[in-house]
Amino acid sequence: MRVITQSDVERLLPVGPCVDVMRQAMLATSRRDVTLPIRQFMPVPDAAGKLAIMPGTLGDPACFGIKLACKYDRPHGDPLGTHVGMVMLFDSVKGIPLAMIEGSSLTAIRTSAASALATDILARKNAKSLAIIGNGEQAMRHVHAMRAVRDIDHITIWGRDSARAAALAKAVDVETGVETVAYETVAEAVADADIICTTTSAKSPILFGADLKAGQHINLVGSAIATTAEVDEMAVEKSRFYVDYRDAAMAGAGELLGAIKRGVVTKGHIVGEIGEVIDNKLPGRQNDDEITLYKSLGVASQDLAAAHAVWHRAETENKGTIIDLMD
Repeated sequence: MRVITQSDVERLLPVGPCVDVMRQAMLATSRRDVTLPIRQFMPVPDAAGKLAIMPGTLGDPACFGIKLACKYDRPHGDPLGTHVGMVMLFDSVKGIPLAMIEGSSLTAIRTSAASALATDILARKNAKSLAIIGNGEQAMRHVHAMRAVRDIDHITIWGRDSARAAALAKAVDVETGVETVAYETVAEAVADADIICTTTSAKSPILFGADLKAGQHINLVGSAIATTAEVDEMAVEKSRFYVDYRDAAMAGAGELLGAIKRGVVTKGHIVGEIGEVIDNKLPGRQNDDEITLYKSLGVASQDLAAAHAVWHRAETENKGTIIDLMD
């Protein structure tokens, strides 16, 4: 078994190639060549944290495993981040462990790559302007991910802390060479954006349907439980609503569930899974005026596909540390 650290994950799994890994993972998910128990959370007594447990199987490549992620509230800039954990990867044929892989970077990369995949299949082909709402770890990840699938020539940033948002805008400008501007309000940040990525820890909406414009594509990334939402009901109602996995969405897509509960939409408002669009089972964007929306919750098939890609590259390059389980 290989133990693969964060630095090796970052090097072995660039976000661009990971988009293709996510394409195959979401295709397998929508074809149900997977086993995907709904993610469980276990509270940690006397601590402001919880353990997320995500087991699953993947048919091709044939593997199974589990992601364990400790989710703790930490100050902005804490090197540990909000997610610390690992992915245990097993070979399905032999039933043996292949790798234990650092989980926070793997999760961050596959999440932004899945958003890029959704953007590639749903956003207008001529989309060039990007709005990032939120200034945490996923903000910069999504900048690079969106640039992997579209020729982004202008970026806007919004964050609750205007000084941090300005600092992020400067960092993005320097790192990418793309003109980047921080705004004081979400409405200003998204006004001229073709692509919007919400990467916040918001408990209640910060992006409103009234601020959306025809032709935009939205990736909802930050909220992952049924009681929280990054956009309001109008935004849900106005959009063609796509998900990664229907069962996960009906369990944890707070924006959708809130709109259903209040009678604004029904569960039929989900157009489909992005894997179904890739598989030509369902249509994606129908015209340049539609607002498309991808609700990202993250599923174990994404983690397994990303983990297997990392393990395969590590095997090829002999990276990581080998542990002999028979000792």
